[in-house]
Amino acid sequence: METALKVAIIGLGNIGKVVAKNLVTGNQPVIVAGRKLEDAQVFANALGSLVTAKETVEAIKEADVVVLSVWYNTIQEFFKTYATELRGKIIIDPSNPIAPDEKGGFKKIIAENQSAGQLNAAILPQDAKLVKAFGTLGAASLENASSGTDEKSVLFYASDDNAIDITVEKLILASGFAPLKVGGIDQSIRLEVFGDLHEFGAIGKTVNVAEGKTKI
Repeated sequence: METALKVAIIGLGNIGKVVAKNLVTGNQPVIVAGRKLEDAQVFANALGSLVTAKETVEAIKEADVVVLSVWYNTIQEFFKTYATELRGKIIIDPSNPIAPDEKGGFKKIIAENQSAGQLNAAILPQDAKLVKAFGTLGAASLENASSGTDEKSVLFYASDDNAIDITVEKLILASGFAPLKVGGIDQSIRLEVFGDLHEFGAIGKTVNVAEGKTKI
């Protein structure tokens, strides 16, 4: 009998909440954690019995997969703080290295040729494995494009370890999307804001599998 996959979502901003909702809709249990346990508990109670709220350290310990839905500029410190608990975990990274600019938009806060995925992969806790996923759409599209229709919208992902791809694809499917791998973590820049496979980049919209394959 297959062991149930344990998934923790750390951070309950727009992306974290939508990912949790989508996974629950796909019948995937999740553990949620945020800055305040009481806020996570309110959110969990609203979603039902498939969601459990825990303190961050306990959520990570219990999980097989950690969806790290926090601001990019907090991840280095997060890895240091929870280095022991994150050992050997699959870490899903939807982060985008951006900040508000002076014109009401966003600007990249790392070098133009750098990606959050590669920088985060370089500082991973021991034996942890990074996947770039769940970050190629804005929160509205991530919520609205998730569906059980025959033709699902794509969520692109990148991973250096083929052995964990089946787990990542299971979660993407459970969230109502079709998984499409673009390559290794060295392709992360394509999946981040301004990248050619991001909604707020050259691709400019959600796409189905056939369309997605033409873009890779």
